[in-house]
Amino acid sequence: MGSEGTVPASEASDGPSCVTVHVTGFKKFHGVSENPTETIVCNLQEYMNKNGMPKGLVLGSCHVLETAGQGAVAPLYQTLQSAIPSSEDSNPCDSGKVIWVHFGVNSGATKFAIENRAVNEATFRCPDEMGWKPQKLPIIPSDGEISQVRETALPVEEITNALAKKGFEVMTSDDAGRFVCNYVYYHSLRFAEKNGTKSLFVHVPLFLTIDEETQMQFAASLLEVLASLL
Repeated sequence: MGSEGTVPASEASDGPSCVTVHVTGFKKFHGVSENPTETIVCNLQEYMNKNGMPKGLVLGSCHVLETAGQGAVAPLYQTLQSAIPSSEDSNPCDSGKVIWVHFGVNSGATKFAIENRAVNEATFRCPDEMGWKPQKLPIIPSDGEISQVRETALPVEEITNALAKKGFEVMTSDDAGRFVCNYVYYHSLRFAEKNGTKSLFVHVPLFLTIDEETQMQFAASLLEVLASLL
């Protein structure tokens, strides 16, 4: 996102190099006419600029994804690939410290949830925004059975505890569902493993349950915690 996402070379070379965090949210989908993650992701850069970017953190990009599985895989991979630094990249950050944070909504939730893993199963409870409704299909057939699991390389318990200490209602989760959130997370975890990056999925409640300002504070605090880990 332009020059806003860079830090002075003197700062970057001062001890450990910085971490670049890229974030995604989703558009509306069946039953959720206003997706809070679209608002969070669209406003995050401005919010972080106003409130101060944590030392060592670069907010690399903010993308809003279609709430779709198979039909949205190509743009998803284009988005993920965009975070891989090229050999000509002048970004002073260490190319190995790239994290994708995917925000998704759980309309029945009362807390934030840091998702530990994704399962190789697509069983959609309703059609996605492109009309696809798979049942017990493997997300990546070459990975094997639908019981195959991929886990994040990030310390989920440590992240959750740090956010709880900041006063947020947050929990760890081993079940990201079987809908589009899990579908995107599985692809992202596989991409991260192959490209030396890291991936994390976070479920948020509706704004009716936890208001927008608190959710923006949570997103900013999450980025601060991630910057402190690496």
